[in-house]
Amino acid sequence: MGDGQPDALGLLLRLLHQHWGEDVDAALRAAGLDGIRAPHANVFPFVPAGGIAVSELARRANMRKQSMAEAVDQLERSGYVQRRPDPHDRRARLVLLTERGEAVRAVAIAAGRRVEERWTGLTSAAEIDALRATLQRLLSRLRGS
Repeated sequence: MGDGQPDALGLLLRLLHQHWGEDVDAALRAAGLDGIRAPHANVFPFVPAGGIAVSELARRANMRKQSMAEAVDQLERSGYVQRRPDPHDRRARLVLLTERGEAVRAVAIAAGRRVEERWTGLTSAAEIDALRATLQRLLSRLRGS
């Protein structure tokens, strides 16, 4: 950064993600929702109301099953998720958010909206909309290939 060369896209994305994460982490701590680490952020957005198997959760989050199982174990010990038997397959267990886990999702979404509003103020609504559309299009095409 600053050597006359354009900044690498990956670096820019990582640095912006760090800013986003810091604001969300601060909101979670302020709400008394502690113990949430970076790998846990791969769990909350992908758990539907009816629950989900760890293997499907890992697939949706694009993570290794073992890493996802470890994150779920940690979140279960902290009271953010619970596991219940799958009513359609007695051998399987589903991951569900607890009330505390739902609170994490709500606080994170609200904090994310505040970050987006701040970034919109630093740029413009049109630029943020264009960035979102470009990232969604790129992600869709990457998933399709």
